[in-house]
Amino acid sequence: MPHHPPPQGSRVYWQPQFLPHVDVSHEWDAKTGHGTDGWGNHELQNYTDQPQNAFHTQDGRLVLRAVANHSASDADQKYTSARLVSKQTLAHDRGVLSAVILSPCAEGIWPAFWLLPQEPFVWPTDGEIDIAETWNGDAENHSCLHWGQHDQPDRHRIRGTRIPDMRQRPVQYDFVWEQPGGEAGRGRMIWYIDGRPVMKATVPAGTRPLRDMTVLLNVAMGGNVCQGKVPREGAYDMVVYAMSMAHEMENGGWGRFEYDWGHPAVREGDTY
Repeated sequence: MPHHPPPQGSRVYWQPQFLPHVDVSHEWDAKTGHGTDGWGNHELQNYTDQPQNAFHTQDGRLVLRAVANHSASDADQKYTSARLVSKQTLAHDRGVLSAVILSPCAEGIWPAFWLLPQEPFVWPTDGEIDIAETWNGDAENHSCLHWGQHDQPDRHRIRGTRIPDMRQRPVQYDFVWEQPGGEAGRGRMIWYIDGRPVMKATVPAGTRPLRDMTVLLNVAMGGNVCQGKVPREGAYDMVVYAMSMAHEMENGGWGRFEYDWGHPAVREGDTY
């Protein structure tokens, strides 16, 4: 299925430019290190703020590069990658976040495009929204929502979408939200892949306003989600072709959102 370019024109209020002469840090903060308990999942990677792990290309793309170097004598160099957090928040009580991404699909590799509240925050109580993630080369996207207490039931929503040619082409992901007044427990969200709605959810009570959410991009390696599998030696690139935030969707705007919300084929995620 062909992907559509992110929206253009006056509806767009944030659109980072991936220009070779612009440093990645202009729009993004880099998280570094191994994190607590391997970023909570016993992951292998050491996140860096170095240009070999996150950079802009000559043709205007953002690349996050995870590198597995098994022979490195320094343990911090065996697995390096990037984890970027946008300086921009969603900022509005309704809108659409769009990105066109080519994801690395391989055993032991876990790329993600997701949202967390602006720091400081309490996880997962304040909310986490996963727009695009895949692991172990399964060519399946996982749309997810997490909140409340992690060990309590019914605090997660997830829906898998098979994308058989995920390895070969960039995919467009859109996340559309509306939350009147930013009030917790009110509001609606729809996840789209290549223009097709794949999951919907209401905003859970007790979460931070969606306007406070920041965008995260990262490529994790190994750990619990990858079922302990280790990536083979080499580089794994997550390539972001475009990204934007806009006040409404292309091709139908809020009328399209209302139609999709009410369509019986657009379901809420499974709970666990």
